[in-house]
Amino acid sequence: MYEKLVFPLPQEINEIVEEGGDEDYIVNPQAYFRGASEIPGSKFNVGFQVFKKPFFLDRNPHFHDADEYLIFMGGTFPNLFDWDAEIELTIGEIGVNEERFKITQPTIIRIPAGTWHCPLNFRVINKPVFFQAALGEEVFGANFITPTGEVKKMRYNGPGQCKYDPNKKCDTCGKCFTEDWRVEAK
Repeated sequence: MYEKLVFPLPQEINEIVEEGGDEDYIVNPQAYFRGASEIPGSKFNVGFQVFKKPFFLDRNPHFHDADEYLIFMGGTFPNLFDWDAEIELTIGEIGVNEERFKITQPTIIRIPAGTWHCPLNFRVINKPVFFQAALGEEVFGANFITPTGEVKKMRYNGPGQCKYDPNKKCDTCGKCFTEDWRVEAK
């Protein structure tokens, strides 16, 4: 009766590498829970990544329509506190009220809905870092400033296949987000 509430995580291979960048900055495979497209009705997204080399993850300031939590732990399992890294994160609107934080130990950061944040730069990685970005939305999305100065929401649902068309990748049309997870009693 509740099988639609259970989602075995598939393995994903990272596809995001800046042009000319080192493809070996992250441990593959990785895992992501991509919200409502995987468990209809869900309003939660989370990634499970282990960074092993410096990487400028997110250069573009943005904000979300729901709270986001950024979790940084040591990636040498089972000791999540085995840490030797330096990560920089900016919170606040650039040039208005920005504050830059240097993360030098296992840390969790709450980014309230509507709060500008990033860049996020994994500057020094001497020991692996386990990273999770957890967002309370049905699909991962953020509001960015376009080159024309307009703020526009953009969504990303990963490199997965469309649930309705096996010949295309997901384009976040949203059709599968509205499926009902409930099973009628028989």
